Amino acid sequence: MKEMPVSVDVQTVHPRKLAAVRREVAPGAVASAWGPALDKVWELIRGQPSLRTDGHNIFLYHHPTQPGAPIVCDFGVEVTRTFENAGEVYATATPGGEAAIAVHRGPYHRMKDTHDAIRNWMAANGRESAGLSWEIYGDPTPDPAETETTIVYLLK
Repeated sequence: MKEMPVSVDVQTVHPRKLAAVRREVAPGAVASAWGPALDKVWELIRGQPSLRTDGHNIFLYHHPTQPGAPIVCDFGVEVTRTFENAGEVYATATPGGEAAIAVHRGPYHRMKDTHDAIRNWMAANGRESAGLSWEIYGDPTPDPAETETTIVYLLK
C-alpha cells in the first residue's frame, strides 16, 4: 500500500480542558507509560460523570530542551470543566495559539512518521516549535489502518 503524503496545516487552536496524569518518560518509552496513567484518569472520570464529554484521549508533550532528556507527558482525557485534583489526576489544558497540525491515519506505531513530517514542514517553512505538542486520539476503529490521530505542534 502506498503511503499518502502527510498534509500539514497551520491553524489557530483553542485550549482544551484535560484531566491528566503527568509522567516523565524516557524517549521511546511513551508506549509503555500511557496505559497505567490513563487508567487513573478514567477511574476519576467514571466517578464524576459530569466531567465526561465525548472528549478524546489527549497526550500533551512538553519537549525537553536537551536531546535525549526525559519528556514530560500529560496523559489526559478531554473534560467539560476544571475540577479538584484527585491523587495524581489533575486539571490542565492544551495551550491555545498558532499550531502546525497533521492527521495521522493508521496504526499508532507509525505516528513517528507524521511527527517527522510536521518537524520537516517547520524546518522547510522557517517555523519553530514552542516546545509543546499533543496527540488527539480519534475513536478506535476495527481496522488500525483507518484510525485517525490528530497531531498538533504549537508554533512560536
